[in-house]
Amino acid sequence: MFAALVAFTSANNEQIKDAEQIGMKVYSWNDFLKMGKDKPVQPRPPQPNDTCTIMYTSGTSGQPKGVMLSHESHGMYVKGVDLFMDQFEDKMSTEDVFLSFLPLAHILDRMIEEYFFHKGASVGYYHGDLNALRDDLMELKPTLLVGVPRVYEKIYEGILKALADLRPLRRVIFNALYNRKLASMKAGYTQKTASPFADMLAFRKVKARLGGRLRLLISGGAPLSTEIEEFMRVTSCAYFIQGYGLTETLGPSTVGYPDDMSLVGTAGVAATFTELRLEEVPEMGYDPLGVPSRGEILIRGSTVFTGYYKNPELTNEVMVDGWFHTGDIGEMTPDGILKVIDRKKNIFKLSQGEYVAVEYLEKVYVFPPIIEDIWVYGDSYKSMLVAVVNPHEENTMKWAGSNGYKGSFSEICKSEGLKEHVLKELAAAAQKNKLRGFEYIQGVVLDPVPFDIERDLVTATMKKRRNYMLKYYQPEIDKVYKALEGQRAANKAK
Repeated sequence: MFAALVAFTSANNEQIKDAEQIGMKVYSWNDFLKMGKDKPVQPRPPQPNDTCTIMYTSGTSGQPKGVMLSHESHGMYVKGVDLFMDQFEDKMSTEDVFLSFLPLAHILDRMIEEYFFHKGASVGYYHGDLNALRDDLMELKPTLLVGVPRVYEKIYEGILKALADLRPLRRVIFNALYNRKLASMKAGYTQKTASPFADMLAFRKVKARLGGRLRLLISGGAPLSTEIEEFMRVTSCAYFIQGYGLTETLGPSTVGYPDDMSLVGTAGVAATFTELRLEEVPEMGYDPLGVPSRGEILIRGSTVFTGYYKNPELTNEVMVDGWFHTGDIGEMTPDGILKVIDRKKNIFKLSQGEYVAVEYLEKVYVFPPIIEDIWVYGDSYKSMLVAVVNPHEENTMKWAGSNGYKGSFSEICKSEGLKEHVLKELAAAAQKNKLRGFEYIQGVVLDPVPFDIERDLVTATMKKRRNYMLKYYQPEIDKVYKALEGQRAANKAK
C-alpha cells in the first residue's frame, strides 16, 4: 500500500517534490488511466460496512475529528430522502437546481449534493463571496437553498431593511397581508392555499429577491429562531423546514415537515431509519421523565457513523450499546417533536448555582437592530453574565448621528454611550423573552470587527469557537468583570 495523489491538471516540480517529502507519489490523470488499462483488476464492489468517506467535524470544541461513514449509511440516507420527498406535491426532477455555498466539507452540503447527483439534478457553486450571494441567486435561480441560521438571518435583515424604505401605507399593507397569511397557515391551510392574493400582491417580490424559482428552503447546523422561520415560511412562497443532525449521523436525524406549523421553532421529528431518545443529565437537572422531557440527545440507526478515524477511545466514549451520545441537550414533546436547547459543553453553572444555556441566550440577544452578532460568556466563579458584541455598523452610525456622536465606526464603538445603549437593548430583549434575572447581560465588550476565521474565532460555517474566543477576549472580559465588581462594591457601600 502507498499514498498517491492524482492531479487533474499538471503538477509542477515543486508540488511533486512537496508530495514526495510526505511520502506521496503524484500521477497525472492520463497516467492514472493508463495504469488501470495496463494492469486491469476484477471489480471489487464495496461491502455495506466498508468506509465510504471520512468527514471531519468543524472543531468548535477542539481538534476536528475524522468521522468514518459507511457505504450502507450513504445508501440508507438516499433512500430516506426519497421517502421524505415523496410527500411533496411538486416532485423533484432533473430540472431542479441546488445552489451550494456552504463549505464542501460540511456534511449537510455534501449530502444534499449526493442526493442531487442521484436524481440527475443540477448543482451550482457560488463564486466565493457570501456578501454577494444575492447575485448568485439571481444568476442561477435555484429551486433549493440550504443554509445555516446566519444565512437566513441575513436574508431576514435584508427584507426588513427593504420594508423600512417603503412608504408607511405600503408597510401597513404588507404587515396586514403577512398576519393574514400566517393566521391561515396556523389554521391548517397549505403554503399554496393560505393566501394566493397576498402571494401575488406582496410576497412574490420576496421570492423574486431569492431568484424567483425556490420551492424548498432548508435550515440546519444550529437552531433557527421561531420568528425568522415563520417569516420565511410566509414570505418566501416556498416550503421551509428545519432539521437537526451531525457529521456523525450523516446529516439530518430529525426533520420538519412542510405545511405543519406546529413544527415551527423545532428540529422536527425523527427522520427515516433513525431512532431518538433522551438520557438523563442529573448534574444539570435534565430528566427525560420530567415535564418538560429534557436530556442529552441519543441517536441510533443505519446512518450513524462507524467510528472516529484512529481514535477508538473517543469512539467507545460516545457510542454506548449502539447509541451515539451527541453531546446536545434536547427537549421532547409528547408528540415526539424535538427542540435542541444547547450543547452539553456550552452549558455552565454560575457561582450562585444557576445553569446557563448560552446558545439559547445568543439567539435571544442577537435580535436588537444595533447588534450584528454576540458571544455570551459566564465564569463559574462569578454571578454575572457578560458578552462580546459586534455592533451592526449601519444601525450604529444611524444611532450615532441621532445622538450627536461623531467619528468612525471603530471610534464610536469605544464610546460609553454606545455601551449603555447596547446594554439597554439587551435588557429589553431579555424582558421581552422573559429571561430570568441571572440571564441578563451585565457588561459588554464592543468589537467593531466581526467574529472571523482569520482570528480562529469561528469555523467556516460561522460556528463560534468558544475556547478560542475566551483566549482572544480574556483581557477585555477581565476588565469588564473588574468594573462590575467595583460598581457592586460601591453600591453596597451606599
